[in-house]
Formats: sequence, C-alpha cells, structure tokens
Amino acid sequence: MLRKAFYMEVQDGKLAEYTKAHNPIPDEIRDVLKKHGVKNYSIFHHPGDKVMFGYLEVESEEEFAKIASYECCHKWWKQMCNYLVTATPDAVKAKEEPMEMVFHLD
Repeated sequence: MLRKAFYMEVQDGKLAEYTKAHNPIPDEIRDVLKKHGVKNYSIFHHPGDKVMFGYLEVESEEEFAKIASYECCHKWWKQMCNYLVTATPDAVKAKEEPMEMVFHLD
C-alpha cells in the first residue's frame, strides 16, 4: 500500500460549496477511485486559512494513474476548479502540490 498526500488551497468564500460537492461525491467518481485501488481517502481544511490537505492510500502508482483516463474524473476536476486555486486561469485541474512523508506509525 502506498501513502500519498497533497496540499491545495480553497478559493476565498468557496469552502462551503467545496464541502457540499464532496458530501457525498458522485457515485461514478467513488466507483472509479475504488476500482483503481484508492482507499482511506480524506481531505482536511486548516481552519482560518485556505490550506487543504489530502491523504489517500493506493495499491500502486500504475493503478492510480489510470484514474486520469475517465471522462467523469476530468469533469469532476474541472468542476473543482470553481472552488480551488488553480495554476492558471484556464486550468482543468486544481493546483495540487505533492507532500513527502517524514513519519509514519502503524
């Protein structure tokens, strides 16, 4: 099992909409994630600022990469650009910065 973490930022005033969009996520997105080995996926918000932290576990990088081949995922990512900071104004996916694990305890 591989652990992945990433950092992103929510746009000003968009946290409630972002949260609503994720509760629950669309069934087709959930099914694609599970089909390709995503487990224990959580997104956290740091109160008082725009910081968002995501954590997930995947079976393999190869399976995880296959998620990008689904049109429903591209539509979802584009929708999330309405709530999250993007690298460019015409981006089709939110700006995510990968994080490195420095400690783990089972």
